[in-house]
Amino acid sequence: MFIKDNKAMVYRMYELTNQGKLDAFYELVSPECVFHFPDGDMSKEEAKKFDTMWLSAFPDIEVTIKDMVAEGDKVMIRVNWRGTYQGEFMGSAPTGRKINITNANTIKIADGRWIEFWNVTDIRLARQLGGGK
Repeated sequence: MFIKDNKAMVYRMYELTNQGKLDAFYELVSPECVFHFPDGDMSKEEAKKFDTMWLSAFPDIEVTIKDMVAEGDKVMIRVNWRGTYQGEFMGSAPTGRKINITNANTIKIADGRWIEFWNVTDIRLARQLGGGK
């Protein structure tokens, strides 16, 4: 796959996220994909379960890609997430608080599918949800 195709795919994946179309999103993820998060790794099924909870907690979530760089089989992006905490998430009751966070992600692509994903999460999320200092 060419770099421009990889970049177009990543744009499409975040469009699907904004539309709440997780099934379509995960069709483009390899069954062997590993999602690397700050607190540990997840399988495709674990990530899908987490994303289902996330979108339920933030039904108005809007993801905006701010920067994108690609080389070889990797695409690196900086994305902004905005939404309102309206549903239970990770055992916490909804607060109605707004979030505005930025994440840095690296996506490795092979044969038109995500095969590995790294996420660096903005610490402001915990603060905006009422935790942390």
